[in-house]
Amino acid sequence: MSVLEFALLVLAGTGAGLTGSIAGLASLISYPALLATGLSPVSANVTNTVALVANGVGSVSASGPELAGQRSRLLRLGAAGLAGGAVGAVLLLLTPSAAFEKAVPVLIAVASAAILVQRPARELAAQGAAEQAAHPHRDHWGVVLGTFAISIYGGYFGAAAGVLMLATFLLVLGVGVPQGNALKNVVLGLANSVAAIGYAVFADVAWLAALPLAIGFLIGGRLGPRVARRVPQVLLRRVIAVAGLGLAVHLGLDAFG
Repeated sequence: MSVLEFALLVLAGTGAGLTGSIAGLASLISYPALLATGLSPVSANVTNTVALVANGVGSVSASGPELAGQRSRLLRLGAAGLAGGAVGAVLLLLTPSAAFEKAVPVLIAVASAAILVQRPARELAAQGAAEQAAHPHRDHWGVVLGTFAISIYGGYFGAAAGVLMLATFLLVLGVGVPQGNALKNVVLGLANSVAAIGYAVFADVAWLAALPLAIGFLIGGRLGPRVARRVPQVLLRRVIAVAGLGLAVHLGLDAFG
C-alpha cells in the first residue's frame, strides 16, 4: 500500500466516523473507499467491520457522562448486541460473494431511504418520553429482541443500523437523545466487535487497509459527538441520504450490469 492510499483511507475513515455520528451511515464513505483499493465486496465489508471497532471505541470514550446510571440497561442490551453481531457475522460468512455484491446496493438504498424519511431524533425522544410516562417499564423484552434483530444486520453489513437502533431506544425506552445515542454507540460497538473477531478468524481481512481506516474511524468517532452537536443535522442527513442513494445506484449498475 502506498503512502497516498494510506492517507486516503485515514481521511475516508475520519469522514466515515463523522458521517456515522450525524446520519448513522458510516459505510457510505468507508465501503466504497475500500472497494477503490481493489478489494472484493465481501473483503471490503469484513475489513470495514474490523476497522469500525475503532469508531466504537472513539464514540464510547466520548459518551461517558451520558452512560451514567444505565448499567442494568447496558447489560441487557449489550448481551443482545453481542448475540446479534455474532449471528450477523455467521450469515455473512455463509453468503456467496456474488449474492452479497448484489445485496449491497439494495441495503444501502434502503438505509439511505430510512435516513431520508426518519423524523428528527428530538421528536422521537419526546414521543418516547410521553409514552414511557404513561406506561412505565413497558416492553422490556421487545426492545431487547429489537436490539438483537438490528445487531444481526449490524454484524452482517450495518449501513444505518445506528439510525434504526437510536430510533428504537428513543421510542421505547423514553431516554433523551444524548443517552440514546450513547447506548447505541455501546451496543453497536459490541455487535461490530464480536463480528470483527469472527471475520478476523474466518474471513479475508485486508489488514493493511484496516489499519489506516481504523485510525480514521477512531478520530472521526471521537470528534463525531462534538461535531453533531454543532451542525444543522436535518440538512446534512438529507444530503448524506441522497448521496447514499446515488452510491446505491452506482453499485447496482456494477453488480447487475
